[in-house]
Parts: sequence; C-alpha cells; structure tokens
Amino acid sequence: MNYILGPMKVPFLILTPMCILVGIATAVWSGAHVGVLPIVLIVIGAVCSHISVNALNEYHDFKSGLDSRTERTPFSGGSGALQKRPDKAWTALTTGVISLLLCFAIGMYFVFTVGVLLLPLGLLGIALIVFYTRWITKRPFICLVAPGLAFGPLMVLGTHFVLTGSYAWTAFIASLVPGFLVSDLLLLNQFPDMEADKTVGRKHLVILLGRKNVARIYIFFLAASYMPIIIGCLLGIFPVHAFIALSTIVLAVQTSRGVLRYSDEMKGLVPYLGKNVIIDLATPALLAIGLMIAA
Repeated sequence: MNYILGPMKVPFLILTPMCILVGIATAVWSGAHVGVLPIVLIVIGAVCSHISVNALNEYHDFKSGLDSRTERTPFSGGSGALQKRPDKAWTALTTGVISLLLCFAIGMYFVFTVGVLLLPLGLLGIALIVFYTRWITKRPFICLVAPGLAFGPLMVLGTHFVLTGSYAWTAFIASLVPGFLVSDLLLLNQFPDMEADKTVGRKHLVILLGRKNVARIYIFFLAASYMPIIIGCLLGIFPVHAFIALSTIVLAVQTSRGVLRYSDEMKGLVPYLGKNVIIDLATPALLAIGLMIAA
C-alpha cells in the first residue's frame, strides 16, 4: 500500500484542515450558522485537492528522474515509494486524477447550491494543481506565491463563501496568514533539493538567488504572516483573542536564526524544517481558535 499512500504524502495532509479551520472560524465569527455536512464536504474536497497535487507531483518527479537524484529528508525529496516499486507509478497518476475529479465534483456541487461566485476560485485552484510541477516550478516568482495562494486565499475564502454565501474582508485578511506561511513552507523545503532540481529544469528562487539570499526572503515571509493578525486586531476586524496566534513568534525567531545559520548545511537545517512545519500548523489553528472563542 505504500506505493499508494506514499505519493499522497499523508503526514502532510494535516496542513489542509488547519487552513480550512481558518475559513470556518471567519464564518463563525461573522455570525453564520455553520452546518456539519458542508464542513465535511469542504474538508473532503480540500484534502482531495492536496492529495492530487502531491500525487501528480510525485508521478512527474519519478518520470523525470528527479526523485532518484534527491537526498530525501522528512520534509523534502519525495516519498521514495515509486523508486521501490517503479511498476506502480501508474497508481500515483491515477490517484492524482481521481482526487482531482472528486475535488472538482464537490466544488461544482457548491457552485450550484451556494453560488456561482465560487467558480473563479475553484477554476484557479484546479489550474494550480494541473500546472504546478510542469509549468509553475519553472517560474520563480509564480512558484513562490502559488502554494500560499492555494492554501491561503483560495481555501479560506472558498470555505467562508460556502458557509456564508458571500465573501468578506475578514476572511481575506485571515487567509493571508496561511498564505504567507505555506509559500514559506514550500520555499524552505526547496533548500535540500536545489542541486537535484536544477538537473530537471526547475527554476525556483532558491536556484535563482541561492540559499543565503532566499533565507532572508524566508524570514521576510515569516514575519509577514503575523502582520495580518496584528493589523486585523488593531483595526477591529479581528477580536483581541486572535492575538494568541502570535504566540508562535518565539519559535519563529528560533527558526529564522537557524535557517540563516544553516542555509548551506542541510544536516543542520533539517531540524528547522521541522520547526517551520510546527509554526505553519499552529499559527492558523491558534488564529481560528481565537476567532471562535470570541464568537
């Protein structure tokens, strides 16, 4: 079964519910009545989208030979499942396609039952999945913002719209938190794969600017992820309870120092890849908890 679950990258799928939780929280904070069935369908659809991009990326990286050239870490370099069972590569492709179709079907259900204004978000999300590996990873600045766009504004605003029937500035500002964090997550996880990525024609910022320079961009994005929380609270868009999301700053400072120090030393960097994952999961979750407590 590892050749099926491996390309899905199951341990990483927890990121999706954390992002969805922010959209649920903004809907609750707005006073909307939130039903169980819509939430279940939202989570299934969003997790399917995450599975799809993971599986398709794993399939294409296997076919290009990239995953055979990377030194895997717990956070980068592919699952290694297809290297052990190359005859099962088709299962990764099939998993990616089926997951994408399920995501599309759930999205269209909401378009017809909630509103057509959801359609642009859905179509953009599908495009990001389909074109991520073969096109987006070859365009540095699009590659930087695409993951954050998908897990931030698209997921959070989409969730808020399904649960309330409208868009809101509260949801948009809240979506910037996972938006910056997830772009930063993918950016940092590209550090170990830089040399291998070059061999298959990828051209992300780590290749373009080098690890030392991109470490500073990582820190900028990490700092930027906290600004919507501060601004939202100061402007009264968020309740003061949202400030609890700032508690991860302590870990963020430690991680920033570690990334700067070990940007060119992968063994030293790996623990900070793990700390970064904790920040990316905990900060949106705490923001959502703050909003729901206040509601």
